[in-house]
Amino acid sequence: MADPIREARRQWVAHGWEDAADGMALVTSVVRAHQLLLERIDAVLRPLGLSFARYEVLRLLGFTRTGALPMTRLGSLLQVHPTSVTSAVARLEKQGYVARSRGEPDRRVVLASITDEGRAIVEKATEGLNDVVFARPGIPADEVLALTDLLTGLRAAAGDAV
Repeated sequence: MADPIREARRQWVAHGWEDAADGMALVTSVVRAHQLLLERIDAVLRPLGLSFARYEVLRLLGFTRTGALPMTRLGSLLQVHPTSVTSAVARLEKQGYVARSRGEPDRRVVLASITDEGRAIVEKATEGLNDVVFARPGIPADEVLALTDLLTGLRAAAGDAV
């Protein structure tokens, strides 16, 4: 079976878009790699009742000294819209993995705090992701840092703080 992205690139060139063909192949390849990695991540997290977004919230809270962060800080650290954080935390709260409370002394601040159940599930999820995905991302170990560096450059060019 022929590589559909290589075929798409060939079509781009054939249609006179040669100056954009390599970029189209790159973007399409990154999007496809994203899909493939998410499938592997979902295979680990779905049986635990987690999405990657909810896992990231739990992992971030688990890394903090106090196990709590303001909702606004969660959003900025995860680089997501406040609505996404609110949705993820609401789901985690229903699951018993996170509790929300008002901050002291500023009662306007809403804190998300990881529960003992949340700590247990995020550790189990992290073990699974480390074993199945992160330790073997799908390219040779000696190429992982080089690809990460290239993607960091792409993120920086798009305005991410790197």
